Amino acid sequence: MSAVIPVVRLSGDAHSRGIQHGEQCRQALWQFADDHLCRLNLLSDVPLSLEALEEKIGRYRRIVTHWLPDIAQEIDGLAVGAQMPVALAWLLQLRREILGYNRIATGGDCTTLSSLASEPWLAQTVDLNGNLDDFIHVLACQGTRIPARVLSFGGLLGYLGINQAGLAVGLNMVLGGKWEPGIPPYLAIRHILDTCASAEKALEVLTRLPLSSSRSFTLCDRQQTFCAESLNNQWRIVSQGNMRQGGGTTSHTNHFLHQDFLADDAINIFAKNSSLQRLAKAREFLASGPHTGEACFTPFSAAPLCVADNGDIRRERTVAAAVMLPEQGVMLVRPGNPAVNLTQCFSFSD
Repeated sequence: MSAVIPVVRLSGDAHSRGIQHGEQCRQALWQFADDHLCRLNLLSDVPLSLEALEEKIGRYRRIVTHWLPDIAQEIDGLAVGAQMPVALAWLLQLRREILGYNRIATGGDCTTLSSLASEPWLAQTVDLNGNLDDFIHVLACQGTRIPARVLSFGGLLGYLGINQAGLAVGLNMVLGGKWEPGIPPYLAIRHILDTCASAEKALEVLTRLPLSSSRSFTLCDRQQTFCAESLNNQWRIVSQGNMRQGGGTTSHTNHFLHQDFLADDAINIFAKNSSLQRLAKAREFLASGPHTGEACFTPFSAAPLCVADNGDIRRERTVAAAVMLPEQGVMLVRPGNPAVNLTQCFSFSD
């Protein structure tokens, strides 16, 4: 039987939403923060401390505050509500950026699919290190321009999700280029869920933001889907579909797909093999369709798309799987290993 994923209900202005988040999750956030500094010291090759990171955190904070002031105010409010130092609330948003990619031998890091063939859907496994399935929440965001349901881990304001306008957003790690202070992709995702009513608009907004690191983004609404890669804030669309042109599908794992970015791919050979295997299985599933979104839980529950836990906290494993249905305004989530846990439903009527 699955543990029920806690829903964190946020409303009002940005600072108020942050305070509510901190108040509702205070105990869990402090438990996470006190566990080897948000588990960073279990993952990093060098010792880290909040004091030593404050200058670096400050560089990210200034950029986010300039470009996404509402997001910055919400993070500051999180610190107030959780009764923690502001720098620690920001560190919760920056864990992946602090670790970078040179320190982690990535073994698997999400498989994302989208389809317009039967009904519009976006589906994704969430493969993370750090055993983060014990700090999973769903943020029910009101008070933003567009209400959203956002899957979150360990105090993150964003990860993946769907908004009431029918925009669903997923992501994949791709490794390359320069990682430097900027807007973390997780916060960029929260911003577009808060503000964008379509996949096309979300892609336009994303391409204007100074992102801190490389990623692949999948965007799906009721009419269109896009899969786009970002490297050094250069963008390439690798696949797309449109209902008016017969639908379409997208799939992505953890190696670059666009020809222009192949030479800069920094993925190691073992991770590349895993990524290729998962991409082949994902494309095989799509080709056997059309499928409903919920059908994705079947391939997500078996290797190679489900990355098993081998007991190494430094290694990525599947900590959740999610399916988002833009026409229905629903996000379906299986926490932890999707093979053994039940599907939980989050909608805008909750």
